[in-house]
Amino acid sequence: MSSRDEISLLELQEIIRDGVESAVPDKLWVKAEVAAVQARANGHCYLELSQSEDGRLLAKARAVIWKGVWFALRRYFFDATGSDLAPGMQILARVQANYSELYGLTLVIDELEPQFTLGAAELEKRRTIDKLEKEGLLERQQELSLPDIPYALAVISAADAAGYGDFCRHLEENEYGFKFRVDLFPATMQGESAPESIVDALQSVEAAGGYDAVLILRGGGSRLDLACFDDYGLAFAIANCPLPVFTAIGHDRDHSVADMVSFEAVKTPTALADLFIGNVAAEDERISSYSSRLRLAISNKISAMEAAVTLLEQRIKAADPRSILTRGYSLVTDAGGVVVNSAASLRPGQRIHILFADGSATAEVL
Repeated sequence: MSSRDEISLLELQEIIRDGVESAVPDKLWVKAEVAAVQARANGHCYLELSQSEDGRLLAKARAVIWKGVWFALRRYFFDATGSDLAPGMQILARVQANYSELYGLTLVIDELEPQFTLGAAELEKRRTIDKLEKEGLLERQQELSLPDIPYALAVISAADAAGYGDFCRHLEENEYGFKFRVDLFPATMQGESAPESIVDALQSVEAAGGYDAVLILRGGGSRLDLACFDDYGLAFAIANCPLPVFTAIGHDRDHSVADMVSFEAVKTPTALADLFIGNVAAEDERISSYSSRLRLAISNKISAMEAAVTLLEQRIKAADPRSILTRGYSLVTDAGGVVVNSAASLRPGQRIHILFADGSATAEVL
């Protein structure tokens, strides 16, 4: 028998439990990031909370919202934020520390503060904007230019998204009959994986080549649904894209960071279709105007040439001796047919020939 003091694992866990419960006897408001969340079929919601700094994980803990609380709390959070709990969110939760001899430490959540989540997202957005501004990336896309007639369009969207369908239908059914080439580069457009997925799609567009513009399409959603478009990595990729990037992310109140760094942002996918139709229509009208002006210039030139020919014909006709004879003049020639221009050149007895408009006569000079 060893002389060392020994306790069982259960006894150790009970000591830890008593220590935790005595150290944290009351509920506390804790701020953390949601690392994972899963609503189970049994009605409970299980989460993993974490805290990081400069990309380094500092702390993590399991948490649970029991089914008796989860239904009402989920509804309350969604009504306030427009979104369910999701990975990447910053939350402020009221927790009770619970230690189980079987499962270890679990934080039991019974209340959430949705305004903290909204505020945290807005604060992170502001930091991203400041960083992009310092790096000179907010205006980089404005240095690019769109072709006068943009034809080949690379669209980044979810393949089954209603906004993408609306865009294609609106573009194809334009009243002018203009034709466009539209190629889809599918991507995840919501949630924690969306920024990386969209960046991958952008890289695929650049690698493919041959496009006039890139269009990022997504329908409407809550502020938190659209928070992925405030991601720094996505904004960096858009700003540095060698093609003009257009966004139609479908929200009305504020611009996302992706909107701010894009070449141009509009509210909806159909509005973006109208923009491209309008660009081509304006160019078509400009070309038609040049055509009309060219036709008018050619018509005026031909008219001027015709007028000059007419004037020349009139001058030639006016100089025709036959025209002169009709006005009462006559033409005198000698016997050899040489025109007599002066009376001093005549001799008595010389025969001359006189031409009139209606005939001729022969005479002798006296």
